[in-house]
Amino acid sequence: MIVRKLTASKLKHLLPLSVFAHSSANRSLSPLSSNPISKTLNPNPHFLFSHSELRPFFSSQSKASLPFTRDGNFDETLSESLLICPGCGVQMQDSDPVQPGYFIKPSQKNPNYRTRIDRRPVAEEPEISHSLKKGLLVEDENPNPNPNPNPDLAEKPVVCARCHSLRNYGKVKNPTVENLLPEFDFDHTVGRRLVSISGTRSVVLMVVDASDFDGSFPKRVAKMVSATIDENSTAWKMGKSGNVPRIVLVVTKIDLLPSSLSPTRFEHWVRQRAREGGANKLTSVHLVSSVRDWGLKNLVDDIVKLTGQRGNVWAIGSQNAGKSTLINSIGKHAGGKLTHLTEAPVPGTTLGIVRIEGVLNGAAKLFDTPGLLNPHQITSRLTAEEQKLVHVRKELRPRTYRIKGEVMDYRALGFGKITTLEAGHSIHIAGLVRLDIEELSVETVYITVWASPYLPLHMGKTENACTMFEDHFGRQLQPPIGESRVKELGIWERREFRVSGTSWDSSSVDVAVAGLGWFAVGLKGEAVLGVWTYDGVDVVLRNSLLPHGSNNFEVAGFTVSKIVSKADKASNKSGQSQKERKLSDPKAAVHSSSTPLTANAG
Repeated sequence: MIVRKLTASKLKHLLPLSVFAHSSANRSLSPLSSNPISKTLNPNPHFLFSHSELRPFFSSQSKASLPFTRDGNFDETLSESLLICPGCGVQMQDSDPVQPGYFIKPSQKNPNYRTRIDRRPVAEEPEISHSLKKGLLVEDENPNPNPNPNPDLAEKPVVCARCHSLRNYGKVKNPTVENLLPEFDFDHTVGRRLVSISGTRSVVLMVVDASDFDGSFPKRVAKMVSATIDENSTAWKMGKSGNVPRIVLVVTKIDLLPSSLSPTRFEHWVRQRAREGGANKLTSVHLVSSVRDWGLKNLVDDIVKLTGQRGNVWAIGSQNAGKSTLINSIGKHAGGKLTHLTEAPVPGTTLGIVRIEGVLNGAAKLFDTPGLLNPHQITSRLTAEEQKLVHVRKELRPRTYRIKGEVMDYRALGFGKITTLEAGHSIHIAGLVRLDIEELSVETVYITVWASPYLPLHMGKTENACTMFEDHFGRQLQPPIGESRVKELGIWERREFRVSGTSWDSSSVDVAVAGLGWFAVGLKGEAVLGVWTYDGVDVVLRNSLLPHGSNNFEVAGFTVSKIVSKADKASNKSGQSQKERKLSDPKAAVHSSSTPLTANAG
């Protein structure tokens, strides 16, 4: 009788501690407790105490290590016995909150629990109703009510605690938990299916960020799939079985580029950069914006046509390239089926492979894969707070510098003419990269910075660059945030580029830094540029993406970031309002003016 009425928290004071220790030790050997997934799928209601209530009595040796993988639910035979998070693809468990995939099963609620409360006054009646006094028992007309009176109402899926934190708070509550997961093996899980000769048709959605094209372009995947296309096409022509995958290059976040950019010119530029990156067998190219719904209809029609009734579509790309957001948008346009992938401006949001069915025609399946980690991107070394400053959220705006070189006359040395111009100017983007204009064959060069508006800039003499590194990195030039972070990012090293242009009116070449942005260089002549950044960060020279800069030139010195500018405006506004209040109140003005005299008199 006691067991039925009292809860575990109340029984704890009645039963000796040995009973709890003995039951916890026995339960640690139970197959249900050692397998959190089976416990989730087949809970035993006859247990007296829950796992969370017995947690203080477990020893560290009794906890079994949980066998987590990042394969997700792409394998239909294995996924039936596993509980996979529909938001990120991680294997879910409810036994240990410090392990990956932890979730709390929500209690069942009536869909009408948010209806308005009936606030009409209750009829005056004694605590014991008259019907009960007369011995009449009124039975419920519907003894088995439907727990969900509105079956058309879609229920929210149960996601892991990490996805819940990202969706509601925009951050990961405990980032160290992800370190317990094994590294995602792309070649084992996805790569071997793409290069397989047999099997269903494969369509590779190669997702690339428009604001960081070279940094987010998956070169290794592009080369592998292109080589597979060549091999399997030859086998297919010889009459053998050959699964020839299709590559669809999807450039996302085009809303971050200026609206003045011509789509035709941009697509030509994209195809050229893709060929140089190893994707020489493109089936089609789509320029889309998941936020603005640009280009999604044509993309969905193309995917449906390529996959047929039984194909597989693999969304592949670097971290934070926008794969999950793109798939959610595809689900809305393809039959209106809603997908529940977690979207967040945090690199590595997807942890495992997520299989999505019912979006495409027939038995065709859509797979979201974890983002590929590119160590050559500078964002892979930054903290969460530093990544917020680098991340581009709105349309990019140019910031242009006009730099004039100093003419050096070597005729006195017997050369007979002017041979070069010494520039000697440097431009910093925060404490992450520096561009030195070392030599010029013309008097003027125009440098346009395309990067996040939250990053501060500085233009000055190259001879003072060492002082900038020692005195301002981690302070005025952030990120990195803090002086100690400068050494953690790596060794500061130089690369040299020789560039040439045909017009100062528009930019000819770009110097792109992976994960950060790029310098657009406009000149009519030649120049020698020195680029300083941390070791291992990829810096490439390419044809100019956005040829036109700003008509208003930046001045020498510090150009404060947008966040600092907002803070200064707010401070100036509050100071101005205080002055206006003092002027409107003569007593306050007299009091403030008399205060210094009194202090001096003392």
